[in-house]
Amino acid sequence: MAAKQVRPVALLTGAQRGIGRATAVALAKVGFDLALNDVATSPALDETAALAEAEGATAMAIAADIGEIEGHDSLLDAVTKRFGRHDCLVNNAGVSVFNHGDLLDVSPESYDRCLDINTRGTFFLTQAFARRLVDAPPSEPGVHRSIVTITSANAVAASVNRGEYCVSKAGLSMMVKLFALRLAEAGVGVYEVRPGVIETDMTAPAKQRYDELIENGLTPIQRWGKPEDIAQTIATMAQGLLPFTVGEAVHVDGGLVMPRF
Repeated sequence: MAAKQVRPVALLTGAQRGIGRATAVALAKVGFDLALNDVATSPALDETAALAEAEGATAMAIAADIGEIEGHDSLLDAVTKRFGRHDCLVNNAGVSVFNHGDLLDVSPESYDRCLDINTRGTFFLTQAFARRLVDAPPSEPGVHRSIVTITSANAVAASVNRGEYCVSKAGLSMMVKLFALRLAEAGVGVYEVRPGVIETDMTAPAKQRYDELIENGLTPIQRWGKPEDIAQTIATMAQGLLPFTVGEAVHVDGGLVMPRF
């Protein structure tokens, strides 16, 4: 009798919609079961779970605020209780600025929110997840253990009208390098994805502006990025298809930040 095929498990934060939802579907298609996290339960999060299950995954929705680091162990314990294992963490949850405006007017409240959730919360969730991977038995043949973090083109490209967001994403990019170095010998792949202009609810208010910019050559590939573009890159990383990379940052931005003259 053939051995039952192992289904790796991915914990995906910010799973309710947009990039998170597309990633859930993409991971389900390549054989992952899913723990889908967002700050609160909602019909939208349940819909993401249903879409993943339609692709053959077992999916559970878990409400938790990653900015509250004292709740990280409970979040991970819930995954252990349901699936009995941890294989992949996708750090997608994040927030933008309260207001786009003058750098000289950035408020401590907006700065702290970006840093607390985007950087501090993600750092300590990654730390807690990494500890469990290091303490776990070696993974089965064919199962790749990984941590994938979604940053932004703003990790390297400055936007002075949302400086606190840029700072948070630049810090997150360094976090990826640090954990990649720490976990390489443990066989854990650590990766960074830097989206550009992606068509989501977050970018919807700026659609007209970016439509014009893209039409006028903002990106060499003259279209909006889709959540599925990001999701396909994440699925590639999570499967271990970039085997000889450490802390690799992949721009999925249509060429937005590529130097040109």
